[in-house]
Amino acid sequence: MQPTRNNRGVAHENGSIESAHGHLKKALNDALLMRGTRDFDGLASYRRFVDEIVSRKNARHAKRIDAERSVLHRLPGQRTCDYEEIVVTVTSSGGFTLRKVFYTVPSRLIGHRLRVRLHDDRLDLFIGGTLLMTLNRGRAATSGKHAHVVDYRHVIHALRRKPMALLNLVYRDQLFPRDAYRLTFNQLLEKMSERPACRLMVDLLALAHDRGCEAELAAALAANLAAGQLPCVAQLRERFAPDPAALPEVVVYLTPLIAYEALLGNATVDAQAADGEAADGEAA
Repeated sequence: MQPTRNNRGVAHENGSIESAHGHLKKALNDALLMRGTRDFDGLASYRRFVDEIVSRKNARHAKRIDAERSVLHRLPGQRTCDYEEIVVTVTSSGGFTLRKVFYTVPSRLIGHRLRVRLHDDRLDLFIGGTLLMTLNRGRAATSGKHAHVVDYRHVIHALRRKPMALLNLVYRDQLFPRDAYRLTFNQLLEKMSERPACRLMVDLLALAHDRGCEAELAAALAANLAAGQLPCVAQLRERFAPDPAALPEVVVYLTPLIAYEALLGNATVDAQAADGEAADGEAA
């Protein structure tokens, strides 16, 4: 092999591909500076931002791309394998660790072996050929510290049995779905002892899970925090209870027993007639 751009033995020099990556990173950094903020609404918003920068840089090569497009072959029928497949076992803690990141899954999967397709931004979990769920991919810290991707819905049943486990969970901050829940728990620890504070917080998380009111409950907790009041679970349960007027009215019509007797009577008559014909045939 003969080097074309890099000098032999000089590891820090960039080749033609690495140089283009460096130019793109610089263009993205300049665009972020012009934008004035690095905050985005989500991953999709950031991807649109990157696509716009890349399209702007590729516009200068439009003529060369058009010249090559006419001789390009058709795309393959299937996408290339853009994931890594790994087999993991769900432990008794209700999750598994992959690449220094702990992921929670529903407790019914404890002891099962899952086939994980590890994508750049997500994990697809399979049992056999059945897709169970998709989880957001987490990243371990550059310092080597483990990270956590936690869904409180996966562990709420275990916390109901042992509410005090909430106090010393290593992923407690990642457990709370919104800031209002985390701030509420901090307030509870300040104003009451640990045991009732943990029990009350678990009840709030269970309420959000059972009634499907995570966002609405977070708004109510934020209002209590602003007023300096502790949440009342009984009032919140009554507030987020299903509306009786919205419940369907189910009317069950019971079939009278005489109808069954009529069916049995017809079956009995038919059976007796068949037995009589069989007896006459044997006598003949």
